[in-house]
Amino acid sequence: MKITSKQVEEYMAWRTDEKFRHCPIAVSKACNDVVLNFKSSKFYDKSVTAKDLMKLLFFNDPIPQLHTHSYGFNTGTGRAIIEKLKMKYYEYNN
Repeated sequence: MKITSKQVEEYMAWRTDEKFRHCPIAVSKACNDVVLNFKSSKFYDKSVTAKDLMKLLFFNDPIPQLHTHSYGFNTGTGRAIIEKLKMKYYEYNN
């Protein structure tokens, strides 16, 4: 499921009272791209959404279907997903 820039802004305003300093358009595009990349991999799970990836990136919320955390720490998979999201964000933000 895709996420829009408006949904990014609304979720961030709901989740935290801090000012959102990132570009919501770049965040939504990065999360949508990475979730689409998962569709072509053997690890794809239909229940994982772009919003889940955004929550992992900004709040370190675990995604159990992708095994992003173990004992509260990021796994190699979790770190790789976060790095991929950051690379995509900076690609769209520039």
